[in-house]
Amino acid sequence: MMRFLFRRTVFCAALLAVICVLAFTLLHIGSGDIARHLLGQSASEQAVRDKAAALGLDQPLWSQFADWLAHAAAGDLGSSWFTGQPVTDALGARLPVTLALVISTTLLSALISLALGVLAARRGGWVDRLVQVIGVLGFAIPGFLVALGLAVVFAVNLGWFKPTGYVPFLDSPAGWLSSVTLPVAALTIGTVAGVSQQVRGSVLDAQRQDYVRTLLSRGIPLRRVVYGHILKNASGPALSVLALNFIGLLGGTFIVEQVFAIPGLGQIAVTATSQGDIPMVMGLVIVTAVIVVAVNLIIDLLQGWINPKVRLQ
Repeated sequence: MMRFLFRRTVFCAALLAVICVLAFTLLHIGSGDIARHLLGQSASEQAVRDKAAALGLDQPLWSQFADWLAHAAAGDLGSSWFTGQPVTDALGARLPVTLALVISTTLLSALISLALGVLAARRGGWVDRLVQVIGVLGFAIPGFLVALGLAVVFAVNLGWFKPTGYVPFLDSPAGWLSSVTLPVAALTIGTVAGVSQQVRGSVLDAQRQDYVRTLLSRGIPLRRVVYGHILKNASGPALSVLALNFIGLLGGTFIVEQVFAIPGLGQIAVTATSQGDIPMVMGLVIVTAVIVVAVNLIIDLLQGWINPKVRLQ
């Protein structure tokens, strides 16, 4: 197990390094004359040169990257070119909000998907068809339309929730729950569509295995076989799909955050990319990459713990 952990850790570290190099290079090469963009077209050439020197843009790209990496390793991702706010402070204030939505959605969708997938595989018939219809609808309907529909029905028309805003959990747990209910519901519908179908397919495949028939022939109840043996063997593919959905939610929450005016990473991402605020965009890329790599590492470890054969790959 330790060798497996070491290999996965080295791979994740190498992947993170490649992402840093590619992101930094593409952002700077694709931005053109950054100093001119910051000062405007009416700025003098001397002012543009001074601005480039102040930002270190007059140095070779490899030197700029080395300087950024040295500061990033110490926890300093630079400051916004437009607001002057440290990137770590800006992201640190908004990252917990986005993670609260993503983690809540992942846990809720995992529970619902598990129940729907197992129910469809065990019952079959109209129950199975209903779960598949739910999955198709979840894939087909865009998330922002679901968010708008929920906001109109439950916030505007019924008045059960506030249509916009976010309440920190420490300020008011009840207020936090009320503020995240509609966004999490909007995100969960699309996530359940994919994971429930994967759970259903994995359980159906596992039910056809010889060991299942052997256990049933010994008089072991089907419920015990399903929850004690089948789900363990079927959990691998479902975990992979759940991890992909978790990663996808990091980007999917941006739109939902805009719909419900939630101060998460979505607002910073939209503003920074539209302005060309490279330090802020770079910070977003790195933070997202670290989360993605960490999630993949956790899933790999869970897969190795559940299925020892994975450790040999």
